[in-house]
Amino acid sequence: MPFWFRVARVWLPLAVVATVLCGLVYAAVQQNYRMGFDGPQVQLAQDAAGRLDAGASPENIVTSGTVDIGSSLAPFVIAYAADNSVLAATGELHGTAPKPPAGVLDAARTKGSNRVTWQPEADVRIASVSFAAKNGRVVLAGRNMREMELRVDALTQMTAIAWVVIVIGSLLTSLLVELLGRRYESAR
Repeated sequence: MPFWFRVARVWLPLAVVATVLCGLVYAAVQQNYRMGFDGPQVQLAQDAAGRLDAGASPENIVTSGTVDIGSSLAPFVIAYAADNSVLAATGELHGTAPKPPAGVLDAARTKGSNRVTWQPEADVRIASVSFAAKNGRVVLAGRNMREMELRVDALTQMTAIAWVVIVIGSLLTSLLVELLGRRYESAR
C-alpha cells in the first residue's frame, strides 16, 4: 500500500471529525449569541404591549428620549397602529421611526409575537421582537446588532484558526505515526 494512501487513511477521518466538531461548536455558540441577544427586546415589547392592552396611551409606553438606531446600541421601542402607522417611537433612523419589512407586523398580529433580524440600510442590522396588542396594534422592540456581529466575527476567526491547527496537527501526527511505523517495520 502506498505511503500517502496509508497516511490519508488515518488522517482523513480525523480531518472530517475536526471539521464537524468545529462547525458544531461554531453553530452552537453563534446561535447562543443570537438568541440571547433578544432578551431585552422581549421584555420591552411584551411589557409595552401589556401596558397598551391595559389602557396606557402609546406615548406612555415608550421610554423618554430618542435612540438613533444607526449608531446607538441602546434598545428602542416603536408602537404601530393597526394600519402600520407609527403611534409612538423611541427609535429613529435619519429622524424618522423605521418600519420593519413587509409582513413582520402582520406575522406578530397572527402569531402573537414575531422575532426577526432586519436591515433598514446597508450598515444597520436590527434584532427585533414584536408583540401584538389589542385592536391590531403591535409593539416592536429592537436594537442594533453591531456588537454581537463583532463577537460572531471573532468567533469565526477563532473557529477557523482552531480548525486549521487541528487539521494540520492531525496531518503531521498521521505522517509521524506512519513514518515511525515504517521504521519499526524495517527494524524487525
